[in-house]
Amino acid sequence: MAEASRILHTTLIPNFSTPTHKTPCCSPRSLSHPTTSHYYSRRTTTLVRCSISTAGDAARTATAANSTIPWGCDVDSLENASALQKWLSDSGLPPQKMAIERVEVGERGLVALKNIRKGEKLLFLPPSLFITADSDWSCAEAGEVLKRNGVPDWPLLATYLISEASLMKSSRWSNYISALPRQPYSLLYWTRSELDKYLEASQIRERAIERINNVTGTYNDLRLRIFSQYPDLFPEEVFNMETFKWSFGILFSRLVRLPSMDGRVALVPWADMLNHSCEVDTFLDYDKSSKGVVFTTDRPYQPGEQVFISYGKKSNGELLLSYGFVPREGTNPRDSVQLSLSLKKSDKCYKEKFEALRRHGLSASQCYPVQITGWPLELMAYAYLAVSPPSMNGKFDEMAAAASNKTTSKKDIRYPEIEEQALQFILDSCESSISKYSKFIQQSGSMDLDVTSPKQLNRKLFLKQLAVDICTSERRILFRSQYILRRKLRDIRSGELKALNLFDGFRKLFK
Repeated sequence: MAEASRILHTTLIPNFSTPTHKTPCCSPRSLSHPTTSHYYSRRTTTLVRCSISTAGDAARTATAANSTIPWGCDVDSLENASALQKWLSDSGLPPQKMAIERVEVGERGLVALKNIRKGEKLLFLPPSLFITADSDWSCAEAGEVLKRNGVPDWPLLATYLISEASLMKSSRWSNYISALPRQPYSLLYWTRSELDKYLEASQIRERAIERINNVTGTYNDLRLRIFSQYPDLFPEEVFNMETFKWSFGILFSRLVRLPSMDGRVALVPWADMLNHSCEVDTFLDYDKSSKGVVFTTDRPYQPGEQVFISYGKKSNGELLLSYGFVPREGTNPRDSVQLSLSLKKSDKCYKEKFEALRRHGLSASQCYPVQITGWPLELMAYAYLAVSPPSMNGKFDEMAAAASNKTTSKKDIRYPEIEEQALQFILDSCESSISKYSKFIQQSGSMDLDVTSPKQLNRKLFLKQLAVDICTSERRILFRSQYILRRKLRDIRSGELKALNLFDGFRKLFK
């Protein structure tokens, strides 16, 4: 589970000061060949389900190539999970009404041991048992170097996780790290060609590329400014791109933001075994009265039932991006699709419109979220600007301001004289996107996977199924938008036709 920022560049890539001296050696244990992994990938079976479930750990499966991180466990390991549970209990976790078990939705999850009432508080994990940016480092010198250089929380926690993991049993967190997936799976591990091939129709492709670039840039910046300056503290065989993919994958899928602790982010062992359901609204937070991380159930559970929380009001694309799964079509009421709109370069007022957009932090091409229930006011404002004639140039700035979510200006602007053109502009963009989705879904049945290894074949099938699921889900929303837009345009045009017929009738009467 994670509370990951949508745009991570500013948080991940800090403006470090250049180190001027080195600290004494406190070298973590060397690793043989640390390579790929990522978040909690849960599905190592060779079968691919037609619809990926809504589990947090579910669907994070598909073995990621043949390379592995030398720590962690298989995604369905109960042995490591039981060891984690025992360690937490020995360290102060109070008796629980839940236990880690294999589950249908999520591979591993927390299951009720007793009757749980609606409105009951569960977990009570004390701060001493979760990881924050203030946690003590086993290698204190490494932590001091990063903090002295002003490394922000995300890259600091990513480095901390690698540092503690590399110490194996010597780390206080060894039982927790041993229960983390050795081969987590997310869009961080899709190759560029896989993103281009499977997510060509979806805007989530651009966000995945951005996220991969941000993680890569963060690692390169840390390596250049800090790791290379302190090779004894940060040996490259431990702190490398592959281990950073693993650690950032863990953060994206498990880090939570605790509102009652001033929004502090934390890794919360045990609690991060809870899987996601679109049907619940409860979430983790710090409870000041009990002094622990808790959540309040919004439904009762019987013994043997899996207990769920919400990972947030996220679209299917966002869930795929951070957690590596797509809920079944139609089950996520917060689902949305990013609709791309662009000014036409042939527009006589292209330059003026572009300048108006730029003044309000927008570009000539913008994406807006569209839900099954409609679209934001900003999208309509952008459409008005895109179709407005030269005679309305005095309104360009007002339209651009309303199209931006960075302004407090009035957004619900109306221009009845160009409403039909604006709706047609949105419809054209919508139908263009539908065409791309339909083409991919149609071609996916005969897509050449071009692999010979059974493991690779299984992985490719898994990626393709995820892509089909997300495309089907997003196209469904666009189909609904298409229907609404066509109906609105029909009503406008039939109203205009009635007015025209009425005018013709009066004209004939006075002849």
